[in-house]
Amino acid sequence: MRTAALAVILPALAVAAAPDTSDVVSWTPVGISSPQFESHPAFDPLSSDFYFVRSSPKFEGWRILVSTCTPHGWSQPQSPSFAGDGVEADPWFTRDGQSLYFISTRSTDGIKRKDLDLWRVDRATDGQWGTPSRLPEPINSKGNEWFPRLARDGWLYFGSDRAGGVGKTDIWRARTDERGRWKVENLGPSINSVGNEYEPLLSPDESKMIVAGDDGLYESRRTAAGWSPRVRMPASINANGTEIGALFSPSGKSLLFARDMKNALSGEFMVWHIEGQEDWPANCTKK
Repeated sequence: MRTAALAVILPALAVAAAPDTSDVVSWTPVGISSPQFESHPAFDPLSSDFYFVRSSPKFEGWRILVSTCTPHGWSQPQSPSFAGDGVEADPWFTRDGQSLYFISTRSTDGIKRKDLDLWRVDRATDGQWGTPSRLPEPINSKGNEWFPRLARDGWLYFGSDRAGGVGKTDIWRARTDERGRWKVENLGPSINSVGNEYEPLLSPDESKMIVAGDDGLYESRRTAAGWSPRVRMPASINANGTEIGALFSPSGKSLLFARDMKNALSGEFMVWHIEGQEDWPANCTKK
């Protein structure tokens, strides 16, 4: 399970000089940051509301919460209207803001599920969230599914520990064919290892993909032949191998993610400014 990744601490590496971490800073807004574990950020493209996951300091009991930027700062986080009765996490908005994907163990047909499945909720004509729907098999399986992210070409990328993979948990993708039938395929050994890969995140221009695994974040580039072999991201990003739930800014120039701070607040948001100091995430300051 993904929780196990947070127990991994990388061995010390012999380097000539300490990595430059000046472009990686904490993001701890009042009202959002707490002694609990905050992770998996998502900004509503239509309202700018902030959705995220809060769990215990041990990364247990995941719940999706939402906060609104008000004249008095971020509002008290609340459960969204579509919240279910199971653990729920990994919120992600489509570009038009009309749909949100997430994972859940909520009840279906009156039966509480034990495995995590992929779900989607759409906005109704009045702008409110409708009733969530569980994605069909073979996208969902008897195993756990994680971190659904939809690409422009219709491929839905996600993690799964289903049978037939390269390792324990792999990155997969699914898309319908001309007959409307779902096709699911494994991204193969260039992305997946014998261990765990949970979270695939495409950049806004979809030229690269960040993958979260047992010991932090990796990057792959899109090539004419497919996704290039993954490469571990810099030590300034992978400080202790617990980095999860990444989100690109709309420009692709910044990356927001969570890191287990161990002896400080557990699950603190961090921002990596990849290309200079971008004003993102925007401040929600009291007026």
